[in-house]
Amino acid sequence: MLTPVILAGGNGTRLWPLSRRDTPKQFLPLLERRSMLQATLARLDGLTTARPIVVCADAHRFLVAEQLRDSGVEADIVLEPEGRDTAPAIALAALCQQARETDDGADRGPLLVLPADHHIADVAAFREAVERALPATEQGAFATFGIVPRHPETGYGYLEVDDITAGLQPLRRFVEKPDATRAKAFLEAGRYLWNSGMFLMHGYRYLQALARLRPAMHDAVTAAWAARRTDLDFLRPDAATFAACERESVDYAVMEHVDDAVAVALDAGWSDVGSFQALWDIAEKDADGNVLRGDTLAEATRDTWVQSQSRLVATLGIEGLVVVETADSVLVADRRHAQDIKTLVARLDAQGRCESAAHRCVYRPWGSYESLENGPRFQVKHIRVRPGARLSLQRHHHRAEHWVVVSGTARVTRGEEDFLLSENQSVYIPLGVEHRLENPGRIDLEMIEIQSGAYLGEDDIVRLDDDYRRDANGE
Repeated sequence: MLTPVILAGGNGTRLWPLSRRDTPKQFLPLLERRSMLQATLARLDGLTTARPIVVCADAHRFLVAEQLRDSGVEADIVLEPEGRDTAPAIALAALCQQARETDDGADRGPLLVLPADHHIADVAAFREAVERALPATEQGAFATFGIVPRHPETGYGYLEVDDITAGLQPLRRFVEKPDATRAKAFLEAGRYLWNSGMFLMHGYRYLQALARLRPAMHDAVTAAWAARRTDLDFLRPDAATFAACERESVDYAVMEHVDDAVAVALDAGWSDVGSFQALWDIAEKDADGNVLRGDTLAEATRDTWVQSQSRLVATLGIEGLVVVETADSVLVADRRHAQDIKTLVARLDAQGRCESAAHRCVYRPWGSYESLENGPRFQVKHIRVRPGARLSLQRHHHRAEHWVVVSGTARVTRGEEDFLLSENQSVYIPLGVEHRLENPGRIDLEMIEIQSGAYLGEDDIVRLDDDYRRDANGE
């Protein structure tokens, strides 16, 4: 029985302004109605698997939990105290699997390690490749999945094998991202696969190899796991201990050094969706080669990605561009430079701008809020609270709030008062007064919140009680 390990870290800056640090690409529905994380989980259907292990950043824990719930998937969610690349993340997953076996004695079989942000068009071919690799891993081998190349790609690392048509075979070596000349030679040689970053291996074998090859990393991760604590549905390795762990990929730390590594050739319409160029390559296009999303109007436009989230976007007389509009940002870029969008994000960070980190619509474990308008001493938000959810009991030092119910039912705590509000009713929360908002109904509670005061930042929140065990201030 396989244990799926879903690596859900990463920021996806090359897909800005769609992907942002608070909501990176793996949690977005870029190619279908479900998110890339949900599509990765659905790809496991038809394989015999144990409960998945999802490794993610602390900041994304509630996004992961909500998307798992929407998918009907139960999983162990392991929170990386901070990003240390794939080698420590996989070690955490292997230790999580071992803990399961200690608890109930069940043998979970090899770990199937999958990034949460990949696209695979031919899911049946992917499952067949996994089944093909299983016998070797049952004998202790470390298997990786190499993608049959379609063009001389310089953005991927490569795997050298004997023959890319041979299926399962020994892995000769890992090769760094080549320049254009070497990439063309790799394609012509017929011995090089793209490195997908997907693996199949036994967890105990991985930990043994890590202890031999990277003993300091092994010891730091093991100590952090031993000192873990449970927080709601999340597993938290000890942050201070984990911080001593070096940053390194599984390729460098383990796979390049083991003698029994094998590669499985995979031809399944794979993409790591690393840029808008990659998105455009795999998306369905119209007769003019355009990908049009949202409220768009394209005239004399060819081979262009046009996406709108909040208003009409019209294009005229352009070719080979990316045009993406969100509520707070507009990107216009040449598709050939799509890989360089991360430099724009770096400039936003350097300027201290919030657009690199968050959308105007911000997700919280209880629902979401969107800033509609703001100015000196005021801000207007649209708040949505899921059925049965409630915000923390809190107060503010610098602002007062006025709530208007648009739809649904609100239970309001204000000081010593506790009462219900229905559609078109409102309440005033004075500065400094303890308050809480709850949705006791069966449909979403939607409200308009008008804030007024000298300071309206999200860190002006003093939490007195919180169902989600967040920090006392902010978030």
